[in-house]
Amino acid sequence: MLADVIDYLLCPVCRGGLALDGGAARCGEGHAFDVAKQGYVSLLTGSAVPGTADTPAMVAARSAFLGAGHFAALAGRLRALVSTATASARDAADSPATAGRAVEPAAAGRALVLDAGAGTGHYLAGVLGPHDAGIALDVSKHALKRAARAHPRIGAVVADVWRPLPVRDACADVLLNVFAPRNGPEFARVLRPGGTLIVVTPTPRHLSPLVAELGLLSVDEAKARRVAEALGGHFAETGQIVEEAPMRLDHQAVETVVGMGPSAWHTDPETLRREILRLPDPMTVQMSCRISLFRKIA
Repeated sequence: MLADVIDYLLCPVCRGGLALDGGAARCGEGHAFDVAKQGYVSLLTGSAVPGTADTPAMVAARSAFLGAGHFAALAGRLRALVSTATASARDAADSPATAGRAVEPAAAGRALVLDAGAGTGHYLAGVLGPHDAGIALDVSKHALKRAARAHPRIGAVVADVWRPLPVRDACADVLLNVFAPRNGPEFARVLRPGGTLIVVTPTPRHLSPLVAELGLLSVDEAKARRVAEALGGHFAETGQIVEEAPMRLDHQAVETVVGMGPSAWHTDPETLRREILRLPDPMTVQMSCRISLFRKIA
């Protein structure tokens, strides 16, 4: 809930701290942001159009597909990686070197995990430890309606990753970025010294053979290099894992996985259904993702 993370949030107008006051989040300067009945708060300001936000249909498709466990291998891998990273954060918070400093989120067995581009909060909910808290940031209020209910200690916040994040400096122990845009300078600002950034991107093998059979958007062969370049100067890569698993998908699941991703913006639904009918039912589809681990450069 927002109460678990409000101390880590900032007013997007004056960059002051926020506190919950009735049904709103308010700063000391009097700026107020209503908390929606679903539990999320929008800290997105101004009239400029934000980055592309998932539509209700895309959110529903993602919730259905992930809820069916098709990406369980990826979720399990992320859970293990975050567990290791938060254990390291707790050790650092308890070390003599932190004496006299402000209390870190990882102190007293608690870690803060920030998910930039969290969508429905599926992955964030799966990685939180028994006492950890999570902040789900996404530009889609439709996705955050679900993220706010995905876990009792997730605070869901509407925000654009390309703008200054409404989050305090050096407060997150782990920052997740799963199939989402990356803002290197802002990620470095909000991640504590020694914190871990975990970036998940699709490999060119992801969703094969559907990409070729249905003419979906393909993954750039140089994507891994471009990710590293975008984060260079702020982060050093410390490891890389390719997580792959075959999925047995029926026609409905195929339509759902296409509908939850970027190809949904470029595909006519009726044409897609006709093309899917030509495919085997069920068929084997590859899940293939690259998980890159980064440490903030001091």
